[in-house]
Amino acid sequence: MEFGRQKSKALREWIIFSISLGLGAHIVLGLMLHSPDSWPLESLWIDAILISFSVYVVVQLSRSLWWFFRSHLNSEPSSPPEDG
Repeated sequence: MEFGRQKSKALREWIIFSISLGLGAHIVLGLMLHSPDSWPLESLWIDAILISFSVYVVVQLSRSLWWFFRSHLNSEPSSPPEDG
């Protein structure tokens, strides 16, 4: 059963990675189409890779913050102890 859980985690990470790469490619495509003079075609592939990895890093940082705050809020007591 543990193998299935690891497999689903790996699949989830690959899905997030591929969506981030696709989103980064679409960002670069939009930048190139709206401002072709600022984005030379010779170096566009490296810009696409860097922007895609930047998107991936932002997504992973957002997920980490989400899990941190979610676990932090769930670990707090629901009501303060009463003095008295």
